[in-house]
Amino acid sequence: MATIANDLPIQKRNPGDPVPVTILTGFLGAGKTTLLNHLLSSTEHKMKFAVIENEFGDVGIDENILVESSEEQVIEIMNGCICCTVRGDLTKVLDKLYDRVKDMDGVIIETTGLADPAPVAQTFFVDDSVAGRYKLDGIITVVDAKHVVQHIEEEKPEGVENEAVEQLAFADRIMLNKTDLVTDEAELLKIEKKIKSINAFAPIFRTKNSIIHPKELLNIGSFDLKRTLEMDPEFLATDAEHQHDLSVSSTSSKFEGALNVNKLQKWIQTLIQTKANDLFRYKGVLAVEGMDLKFVFQGVHMLFSGGFSKEVAPWKDGEKRECRFVFIGRDLDHKALEAGFLDCKAEPLRFKVGDTVYANVGEFTEGKIVKCWDDGNPYRVELQNDDQTNVWVPIDNDDYCRDTKP
Repeated sequence: MATIANDLPIQKRNPGDPVPVTILTGFLGAGKTTLLNHLLSSTEHKMKFAVIENEFGDVGIDENILVESSEEQVIEIMNGCICCTVRGDLTKVLDKLYDRVKDMDGVIIETTGLADPAPVAQTFFVDDSVAGRYKLDGIITVVDAKHVVQHIEEEKPEGVENEAVEQLAFADRIMLNKTDLVTDEAELLKIEKKIKSINAFAPIFRTKNSIIHPKELLNIGSFDLKRTLEMDPEFLATDAEHQHDLSVSSTSSKFEGALNVNKLQKWIQTLIQTKANDLFRYKGVLAVEGMDLKFVFQGVHMLFSGGFSKEVAPWKDGEKRECRFVFIGRDLDHKALEAGFLDCKAEPLRFKVGDTVYANVGEFTEGKIVKCWDDGNPYRVELQNDDQTNVWVPIDNDDYCRDTKP
């Protein structure tokens, strides 16, 4: 395990030098976007970076999750894998960006979790216009301590690359993230041994919530072309094929309006119980009826988290409210996922403030509606008991709330 030395300064580039590029890679849900947020919001480096963001689905999510900053230029390459069909777009974006980034401290490229970093890195050596103005500074691979061995050992069809292995093999720095989810030290040592069997050269940093000092990752001058060619003699071959597992796909959708977050959580829990092994990654930025904050949810296999985010900018006056989601996994039922998501839309309410209803609090109890869409819930009901207890009704249907009239 690498030691983090906090007393060393970050090396800044000299004007006129090629712009350093950091490739940020790692399997789905490892914590890449969280790390990128830390780097962009850090006050420890006082550096300016451009960000090139790649997402596997048709609907962008991460640009909504990234912190807002007037100092960084966030560019997103959408729809596909940057190491395959979108790679030509990367060259075009780098060419177009140069005049805006030549005085910055670097460019950070966050790849999709299904990307092989080798073809991305290759761009900085085989394309003359890119190679003359940019230099590849390092490849940072973030891995999820809870799931990395599962992904490394996954059997793939013949001729199909294991992206998790490729991401580790080409890494100059490895972040073993989410170590709080693996509490046994012996287990962590086994995981590190497994990683070192793939890449014995890259230092491994144990992290939680992707927190690490920026100097360990930025302007480190670590990419070694000679070592890369020894490991992969075909690295500079531009006609080399890169084949993904065709059973892995993404489905994404967006709609204007807001949803009922309680419906979403109920639906996600059902998905997790039945499809967790096939759900590699799922995430969304949502408008919730009755709330000004955006609801951000993210998940990896059975691990799901979601909440109203104060880090993501709230809905502005006049801003179009919409919900976006992306699911990435194996053998996805695209129509069922989109239909399930749409079923989470905020329902038209059957009752109004002042109406008397029966609320389900373990048993149906009479109460009066005192507020509609309160804290993301359709109703707040004051029960007609001695304490006049207030309860929330999470979903407006007869399972949770009934009319007192027959």
